[in-house]
Formats: sequence, structure tokens, C-alpha cells
Amino acid sequence: MTLFFRRLAKSAPVALSNAFKGYQNSNSYTSRNPFGVVAASISGGISLYYLTSSPNLAHLDSINEETQKKVALNPDKWLEFKLQESATVSHNTKLYRFSFDPEAELGLHIASCLLTRAPTGKNDEGKTKYVVRPYTPISDPDSKGYFDLMIKIYPEGKMSQHFAKLKPGDVVEVKGPIEKLRYTPNMKKHIGMIAGGTGVTPMLQVVEAILKNPDDKTQVSLVYANVSPDDILLKQKLDILATSHPNFKVFYTVDNPSKDWRGGVGYVSKDVVTKGLPGPGDDTLIMVCGPPGMMQSISGDKAKDYSQGEVSGILKELGYTKEMVYKF
Repeated sequence: MTLFFRRLAKSAPVALSNAFKGYQNSNSYTSRNPFGVVAASISGGISLYYLTSSPNLAHLDSINEETQKKVALNPDKWLEFKLQESATVSHNTKLYRFSFDPEAELGLHIASCLLTRAPTGKNDEGKTKYVVRPYTPISDPDSKGYFDLMIKIYPEGKMSQHFAKLKPGDVVEVKGPIEKLRYTPNMKKHIGMIAGGTGVTPMLQVVEAILKNPDDKTQVSLVYANVSPDDILLKQKLDILATSHPNFKVFYTVDNPSKDWRGGVGYVSKDVVTKGLPGPGDDTLIMVCGPPGMMQSISGDKAKDYSQGEVSGILKELGYTKEMVYKF
């Protein structure tokens, strides 16, 4: 298991690909905001702060009454999960494996995320204050006994710095799942995805669910944008999936290419969307997840109440409606 975990972490370094060769574009966003500057929530959400008197912990012995399966997650209680091991993915990203009862399933739906929290001190009343952050596991939701989180470490990120200090045997409090989009096989004929940085994690969750199901004929196209080739996460894994599954295509674009880079150059543009993703239609769904600058340019932000809100930006200009777009 440890060897596999290390190999998974090492699958991130760049193995340059010529996928979608020729789709290079140097256009930038109107309000230029590099992906590496603004922290992207893995699930498309934002950091939240909770005040509470004490953690509400429970043992990992929940039973799903509908299926009679033993599940590790609980949407109503904070549970402790122990860090089994960690590994370096890139210069600023790490992979963390957390363990639980090997006879239990995590209890995660496609597509959904989980919440993590860490104490940040006390308030004026002496109550513990927490930072709460959503993350999407990159491990198979059906895996028993463990789940993996891929986390970018930001110098001033309260939660990511907490993860950076964890050692094997330490615990993290988790609650969930938090359902984002209830995916069902063949719900759309073609799904297009636009991801920036760690925004690839919910996309990977959906991609793997589709590709491992022989009855799911959905065509999937992913446009994955990053600052540089070295920032592309899990590139080798994505390339293997694309090579071995004809219904999955991936196109990479970076803002700062290396001399031997063969993918796209620049931010996601109308040209890239038009050439790499399915056009507007009732059988099309475009998923978007990335940092705020990217979201604003591509699809517009979510509404203030965190509902999907209206579609704006490039996708609106190209004719996509809010029924054709999902913002993680």
C-alpha cells in the first residue's frame, strides 16, 4: 500500500504531452490573476470559521440504514481520522492518506466533498475557534479503510499550514459528505470540464466514476489550466486515463511554459473552449472549478447564498445557459 501511495504522489510530475496539439493561445484574463496567487478551494467553496465549545466526536461505527453498509463519514458529527502517511506531489502540494475501519466505506457520493476543521485558538468567551475547509478526496469512494486528500500548501493558509505540520498518527476532524452534484451514469451525452490548479480534484472524482463503469458511455473532455508545467497535478495519471479510455480527452494549458512545452499557452480562452469542449446543448454539461479569477472569467461566481447563480463570462458569451453549467 505504501509503495502504491508513493507512486501515486510521483504521478504528478510533468511528462510533456502533445494532446490537442496546436490549440495554443496566449490570451489572458481581463483582470489578470495567476492561478498560483489566489488559493483555490478544492471543492469550489471558501474557508469558513466556526465557533463551538468543544468538538463533537464519535467512533467510526455509523451504519447506512438504506444499504446496511458500514460507513466512516457522518454528515452531522465531527469524527477523528488518523493520518497514515503523506507524500510530496509537487513543490507546493502534498498527498495525505487517512485511515479508518478497514471494513467500512468512506460513504462519499459522486460528486461530493468533505469538511475538515482545525482549532485556531479561543474567542473572548474562551470557546474554541476553528477554521473549516472543504476538500474532495482523490481516492476511489468505494475504497475501504482509507481516503486520500491532495492539498496545496499556502504560506498563509490556515488549514493547509495545519496539514503541513501533521505527522503520521496525528488526527484531523472530518464531517460529511457534502453533496455537490449528484452524478448518475449517462446523465449527459458529453461532459466538459474546466479546472485550475487543485480544482481538478472534483473533476477527477467524476472522471474516474465514469471510466470505471462500462455501462457509462459519457464523453468527457477536460481543459486543465496551471501556472507552469511543474504545477500540473497528477498529470501522469490523467494521461494514462486518456490513453486507455477513448471517451476521455485532456488538454493542458499553462501561463508560463517551459522551452519544451507542447501544450497550450495562456489562460482558458473562447478558442480553447470552442475547440476542446462540447458545444451548448441539452445533452451537454460544463463543470468549472478553480480560483476566483478563473471562475469569474469562465463562468462567473456562485451567488452570495452559494447557489449556482447565473452564468456569465466566456461560457455565457458562447451560448451556454445555467442549466448547462455547474460550478464546484
